Parts: sequence; C-alpha cells; structure tokens
Amino acid sequence: MTVTVGQTARRSLTLTPDHVATYAKLTGDYNPLHFDATFVERTKFGRLVVQGGLTTGLLHALVAMDLPGPGTVFLSQHWKFNAPVYIGDTITAEAEVLSVHASKPVCQLGIKVMRQTGETVLEGEAWCYTMAPSEPRV
Repeated sequence: MTVTVGQTARRSLTLTPDHVATYAKLTGDYNPLHFDATFVERTKFGRLVVQGGLTTGLLHALVAMDLPGPGTVFLSQHWKFNAPVYIGDTITAEAEVLSVHASKPVCQLGIKVMRQTGETVLEGEAWCYTMAPSEPRV
C-alpha cells in the first residue's frame, strides 16, 4: 500500500470487562484501578478504568491492519494520555499521515484516540516502517 500525506484511517472498539480481564491474564496487570470498584471510588477516577495498553493496542491494530496496513511495525511512539478510558467506553483511534520518507517505506503519523463523547484520551505521533515480503528463496 502506498501512503500519502493527509491520508487518514480510523478504528473503534467498545471496551468490556472481558477485555480488561484478558489483558490482565496476558500481562499480569491486575492493578486495583481496573478491578476493585471500592478502591477506585476513592481515587480521582471514581470508577473502573481500562489498562492503558488496551487504548494503545487499538493503535497497533490500526497501524498493522488499516494505515499503513499489513506488514507495518512501529519504529517509535510519542504520545500522552489526556484522560482515563473507562470500562464501557467506545474509543476511536485515528491516524493521519504527516510525512512519507522519499526512499524508504517509512512514514510519520499523527495519532489521536477519542472516546464516544469526542474527548481526546490520547494524542501524539508515531513513526512506522512497512515490511514487504521478499521473493521466496530457492
């Protein structure tokens, strides 16, 4: 896939308790902010939040599957979390191509993740490299 400056893509996901539990099983992140309603009620969040990795994971899927697409990996990421994502939120990840390297399959993306209310929960930039399969070896 050839990418061009200004090209965009979006991907959405509604986060459930099953997502949080599965992520915890995979990573070991059993922080009480994600599982203990009594604990989290006494924090500024007030209710259960999802792991940040679930928010950024949607960006990984967007880059790997949509823009630039299959074969793409992150070279670097620089983003900040602006707000928590709560269980039950629908988040939408968006990427916009900011620049394309002239001689390599490398591009810079502007990144944003928003919740269903339109609030930006994460923003930043990333550099990506798109791998192309080589010819079979004989």
